[in-house]
Amino acid sequence: MRLFRLIKILVVTLRFGLDELILSHSRLRPLQQLIRILLFWRRLHQSRGERLRLALEALGPIFVKFGQVLSTRRDLIPPDVAEELSRLQDKVPPFPYAQVEQIIEASFDKPIHEVFGQFEKTPVASASVAQVHFANLPDGHPVAVKILRPNIAEVIEKDLQLLDTAAWLMQNLWDEGKRLKPREIVAEFARHTHSELDLMLEAANCSQLKRNFTKSKLLLVPEVYWDWCRQQVMVMERMQGTPVSQVGHLRNLGIDIPKLASDGVEIFFTQVFRDGFFHADMHPGNILVADDGRYIALDFGIMGTLNDVDKEYLARNFLAFFRRDYREVAKAHIESGWVPRDTPIDEFETAIRAVCEPIFDKPLREISFGRTLLSLFQMARRFGVIIQPQLIMLQKTLLNIEGLGRELDPDLDLWKTARPYLERWMSEQLGWRSVVQNVQAELPYWGKILPQVPRLLQQQLQKSHDNPLNEELRLLIKEQQKQTRWLRIIGFTLAGLLAWQLAAHFLL
Repeated sequence: MRLFRLIKILVVTLRFGLDELILSHSRLRPLQQLIRILLFWRRLHQSRGERLRLALEALGPIFVKFGQVLSTRRDLIPPDVAEELSRLQDKVPPFPYAQVEQIIEASFDKPIHEVFGQFEKTPVASASVAQVHFANLPDGHPVAVKILRPNIAEVIEKDLQLLDTAAWLMQNLWDEGKRLKPREIVAEFARHTHSELDLMLEAANCSQLKRNFTKSKLLLVPEVYWDWCRQQVMVMERMQGTPVSQVGHLRNLGIDIPKLASDGVEIFFTQVFRDGFFHADMHPGNILVADDGRYIALDFGIMGTLNDVDKEYLARNFLAFFRRDYREVAKAHIESGWVPRDTPIDEFETAIRAVCEPIFDKPLREISFGRTLLSLFQMARRFGVIIQPQLIMLQKTLLNIEGLGRELDPDLDLWKTARPYLERWMSEQLGWRSVVQNVQAELPYWGKILPQVPRLLQQQLQKSHDNPLNEELRLLIKEQQKQTRWLRIIGFTLAGLLAWQLAAHFLL
């Protein structure tokens, strides 16, 4: 089965003339000439960008997602190709309404007119895994309905198997394969991709993100209507806004574009460091802007999570980076095990400085992240940096954020925007606020255990009845029992003081 899929990829590549892009290296030009002779009948009328887009659409959803990521990196690919690939974000050909109706009626076991009061047959958006239709609930409330593409699970599974095979070959045939952990990276990608195939999981992701930003003045998240959600169908609040890519229209609406770009950075760092739960598919097709300037998040199939260890490590690195403390960056990598313990820290620090220093104090439009990433890769290979598969989604999201920031405000200073937020977060994690939060979390446990200490101590001593010091210990127990009352008083006093301090903190 994988062989047939590989043959299809080769056929599509040749059909759309992508061999001209892949074999453009000087050493491969003789092979390119041979293909031209063998395929003398081929006529390529479309532009290279259009041919690449059509090829990715023909290969299916996994490749479409790859194109979506590429479309945000206009510093890495030519503008004409990026412009064409941007159409992949919301212009993938839709599947017929007859199939939509069939999926909905099978999911709810009733005719579509009994599920919705009104349903628009033409989709408003068609993506690689699902498409969206507007509808009204029976009570007339306007909603957006997301429906999975038919048989999409089988198609994705075949592509993931092919990617795993390619990763296996890379890991075993390439010198850098073992260090880059390609199979683990594919497994991480597969895990997130599988979650997109159950819209109940996506609905839960949406609901969680909405709770995290309930009182936010920066981000709006649609409400989920759980009674109308199934594995293949998700119904949510209909959101009205302008696509974030339409910068000219946003300016006409009076939106402060530099503030919008800055708000996007803050939203990202809030999701990552405060919540450890972030939208990992933030390409322009998934983001609208409300008339009041707030972002509107859409499509919650791919969400990233970070544990406390990952968050602390990342914050430590980001902060040291923003402060240009490259020795701290080097130490963090060594202590976390990302590089071998015997790595010369002075040499590692110098290498990090050489890569990072040139991009400081520059707006986004003057930074070549392509050259920076290439330099980082060369440094990583030199020092044996181990790629962390659990952070792949975060790295992908960072690229999306950078691409979005470049579109909105090329003069945005990414470092100055992010640094105050990270410093505040580190203060909350390591300062007095963290102590108060930890004590607050432990108070119920203390309140239960503290009065039991004398009894537990007595029980333990009774188990060692033959101990020569037993009599002396019994006297100590008597004294301890007298002090139990005072321990309780002290415990309740501490609880009261902490409660007062917390109240003062939140009120002031």
